[in-house]
Amino acid sequence: METNKNIHERVDHTLHSLEQLQPVNVSPFFKDKTMQRLFAEKEVVESKSLFSWFTPQLQLAMLVCVLAINVYAIAQIKNSSYNASISSFASEYGLTTETNSSILNL
Repeated sequence: METNKNIHERVDHTLHSLEQLQPVNVSPFFKDKTMQRLFAEKEVVESKSLFSWFTPQLQLAMLVCVLAINVYAIAQIKNSSYNASISSFASEYGLTTETNSSILNL
């Protein structure tokens, strides 16, 4: 029965220690401050965008490339004659028109 007495002493000691508890003073805005900190951290994590890689520097570089390609294409169109290009295209694909006109177009 020595162990039962020892257990009773421990239980009594634990109950007496509960009597010594005092109320804790907490700031009235503790909950608000904590909630603001929690939600502020989540906002930083969710701020990533799908097009974050499409920076203004990259946009400017792409614009310059597109303009350069357009200027080159316009220069090439002006250098070649339109009729020569059309006739070579028509002869390549067999779209040449014959000068002979017939009623049945055979």
